[in-house]
Amino acid sequence: MSKSQGTIHIGIGGWTFEPWRGTFYPDKLPQKRELEYAASKLTSIEINGTYYGSQKPESFARWYDETPDGFIFALKGSRFTTNRRVLAEAGESIERFMSSGVLELKDKLGPISWQFMPTKKFDPVDFEGFLKLLPKSVEGHKIRHAVEVRHESFRVPEFVDMAREHGVAIVMAGDSEFPQIADVTAPFVYARIMGTEEKEKLGYSKKALDTWAACAKEWAAGKLPAGLDAVTKQKADGKPRDVFLYVISGHKVHNPAAAMALIERVS
Repeated sequence: MSKSQGTIHIGIGGWTFEPWRGTFYPDKLPQKRELEYAASKLTSIEINGTYYGSQKPESFARWYDETPDGFIFALKGSRFTTNRRVLAEAGESIERFMSSGVLELKDKLGPISWQFMPTKKFDPVDFEGFLKLLPKSVEGHKIRHAVEVRHESFRVPEFVDMAREHGVAIVMAGDSEFPQIADVTAPFVYARIMGTEEKEKLGYSKKALDTWAACAKEWAAGKLPAGLDAVTKQKADGKPRDVFLYVISGHKVHNPAAAMALIERVS
């Protein structure tokens, strides 16, 4: 990757999924080696378990040890932080999450993605109060944040401008029932594509894979891909950006194949 581009990280959600055994994972591969194997084929993984409950610091340390240099984990922030009526009161919950051992991932700690329920509507004052609580760094470690909003009320310039002011990425939902907000608001891009199909051996058609790979490369080069649904009019700034792209949901059995096909295309 040239210096004129950021690094593109591509992966899937989690690594424990029984139907991947024998399709993605080799037969008879010990379950305890599945992360090691997945990390040899992918460049990133989004951990969903952190959304549902706290993990032990030893687990984060083990995941660090089981993955190669340059591998990156994105973490879902706790649902106890985001599934609340008043987000501006989430400070203690955010601190608890950040002190739960996530720093054991060291340089492999990627963005923290804070996912909101589809019923959560945009309340400008409350949401800005939440963004102000997100720490820029913890114990000297720079922290990147993304927000995954799923209600149509967020598709307004006020929200996009707010996210940009705080340097927080808006998760770009692709091939999804959720609103797409493709505006670039941070020094990195976070995308989740959800359209894999059973009929496609690689999850997506070759044309669709080419399209998403091209999007990733354009984001990495500071360009704005065409064909995506942004809320505001913005100009490409040409600044290199790291890109985090995850193949999620859809026909989940094929997600690793789709991710590997995308990695091949951006290499």
